[in-house]
Amino acid sequence: MSGKTNYFHHSIWYYVFFVILIFVVLVLIFTGVIGLTLGAAGLTPLTIAFALLVCLIGSGINLPLYKIKATRPVVRDEYVRWLGVTYRIPRAAYGETSTEVCVNVGGALIPTALSVYLLTISSVSIVTLSLIGILIVTIVTHLVARPVKGSGIVTPAFVPPLTAAISALLLSPAHPLVIAYVSGTIGTLVGADLTNLGRIPDLGAPVASIGGAGTFDGVFLTGIIAALIATL
Repeated sequence: MSGKTNYFHHSIWYYVFFVILIFVVLVLIFTGVIGLTLGAAGLTPLTIAFALLVCLIGSGINLPLYKIKATRPVVRDEYVRWLGVTYRIPRAAYGETSTEVCVNVGGALIPTALSVYLLTISSVSIVTLSLIGILIVTIVTHLVARPVKGSGIVTPAFVPPLTAAISALLLSPAHPLVIAYVSGTIGTLVGADLTNLGRIPDLGAPVASIGGAGTFDGVFLTGIIAALIATL
């Protein structure tokens, strides 16, 4: 089995949209809007820009972990000829489907690595409050997450970052940035994907990616948006 799997879950226009979005975000970074916001959290504008680009590229790369097999009802067509006419007769049967569980580079590994880095340079109190924030975002995200057959687990776009930002402001009004970013990133990843691994066999998708193909916008930017909202 190959060491990595390229799986493009969305159309080319999806990636065109996010290329434009990244360009706008990069402009904001180097003009200081986001750079000043996350600079206080320990990330330089160059680090943020590099992480964004790597996440964009990595959002199309899934590293395979294991496969899940499930028995599902399958409709099979049978054909019968009668008096020179062919009739199609659908019959229900059970067949075995396979879903490959992967971890997404841009949507899971890189955001998690950045979160861990921020925690390692933070005080013990910030780390403790961040863990509480992760728990809050995980619970809220899990409650609003919904499985979509043939696709994956979907969540409302602004629920995780708003939850992370509000939680960070309530937990630490004076220093909310790291808490907002870490809880928004890891809380979304855990609440949307990891706590829903048991639903994977019911989705009927050939690939189930932790972090999601293209979830770069849902996980990585969730943390940045949460930190930005907390600052504003």
